[in-house]
Amino acid sequence: MFRTSGYGRPTRRGPRAGPTPGPQAGSTEGSATVRTAWSSTALAARTTAEPKRGRPPRSGVRPGYAPDTSGVQPGYARPTGTGEWHDNAVSYARPAQDPHPDRPAMSVVAHRGASEDAPEHTLAAYRKAIEDGADALECDVRLTADGHLVCVHDRRVNRTSNGRGAVSALELADLASLDFGSWKEEALGGETFGAEAPYRRSGVFGGEAPDRQNEDPERTSVLTLERLLELVADADRRVELAIETKHPTRWAGQVEERLVELLGRFGYTKPAISADRPSPVRVMSFSARSLHRVRAAAPAIPVVYLMQFLTPRYRDGRLPAGVGIAGPGIRILRAHPEYVAKAHRAGNQVHVWTVNEPDDVVLCQELGVDAVITNRPKQVRRQLGLG
Repeated sequence: MFRTSGYGRPTRRGPRAGPTPGPQAGSTEGSATVRTAWSSTALAARTTAEPKRGRPPRSGVRPGYAPDTSGVQPGYARPTGTGEWHDNAVSYARPAQDPHPDRPAMSVVAHRGASEDAPEHTLAAYRKAIEDGADALECDVRLTADGHLVCVHDRRVNRTSNGRGAVSALELADLASLDFGSWKEEALGGETFGAEAPYRRSGVFGGEAPDRQNEDPERTSVLTLERLLELVADADRRVELAIETKHPTRWAGQVEERLVELLGRFGYTKPAISADRPSPVRVMSFSARSLHRVRAAAPAIPVVYLMQFLTPRYRDGRLPAGVGIAGPGIRILRAHPEYVAKAHRAGNQVHVWTVNEPDDVVLCQELGVDAVITNRPKQVRRQLGLG
C-alpha cells in the first residue's frame, strides 16, 4: 500500500525511520551531532568521528551507547581507549588520573587471589596477591559435609579440580585428596605436567593415579578459610579480607554461624578501634538474608551487598538495612555510571567486581569507586600509579 506525500512522491504506508537522536551528555561520539538512517553524509561523519575499536565491544555494551550521566561529575566521558595488558605489565597509554585527590586511593582487591597468574583460591594465588601489593584478598566460602569452611567458588568441584561432586556433600579429607591446580597450568600452556596433562582431569595416567609427590601443594591443595586467615594474620602489613558466602546451599544459616565463630577466634568480631581504621574483614553476599545473619551475630563486621542487576528498589543508592557497602558488577557501572554518585550520597561505599579491563579501571577511577575487585592486582595497581 502506498500513499502520496506532500511532495507528490509515493511513500510506503507505515512507520518511517526517523532520525537517530544525537549524542547525549557524556557521549564519546565526537562531532557527529545529527545522524539519520538514510543519510550517507551523516554516516561518513560518524565514521570519521568514531575510530574503529581494536576489539569488538564487550558483552553488555552497545556500540555508540551514551549512558545517562545525570549525577556524574562534570567532564565525565566513558573511556574508549583500546589499551591492553602486556607481559604481566602495563603498557597502557593512558593511565588512570584520579579526579578525586581528596578521597582515599581506590583499594585493589585480589579476586580469588592473583587468579590470572595462579590457580584460583589456592594458597599460591593469595601469596602472589600479597606480593603484588593487593590491598585486600577476596574469597568465596562453602561448608563441607563435616563442617569446614573451604575456599571454593562453584557449587561443584568439577571445574577446578580432578574430582566430581558438590562441596557440601564432600568431607574435607575428600577435598584434600583432589588436585585443585593442574587445570590452571594446562590453561596457561605450562609444561609442568608434560604428557600427563590430558590425563590429570580424570586422575588417570597409565591406569594409575598420577604421581603428585613433586607438585607444589600450595598450588594444588584445597584451601580452608582458617588457613587463609592465618596467611593474612602473618602478613607484614595490613591486608584486608573480603569473604563471600555462597547461596543457596543445603547448609543455609550454618555457613554464617561457622563463619562468625571462626572470625571471632581471630578477633575480627570486636568493634573497630576507630572510624578510619575499620575491621580488616568484611562479608559479602548476593543474599540479603545471609548479610542479615552476619550483622545479627557480629554487628562490628562490615557487610557488602553484591548486585548483578540494578533493581528499581536500590537504584537510588539505598541498600538493605544494616548494609553500608554496595557491590555492583562492572556491567552495572557501564550502563548506569550515575549509580556511584547516588550510592555515595546515600552514605554507602561502592566496591565493584570484576574489573580486569584497562578501560574499566579508568571508568571506576573517574567515577570515584572505593574499591575494585580484579584478577590482576599487580597490573591494576600499576595503572593506578600505586605499584
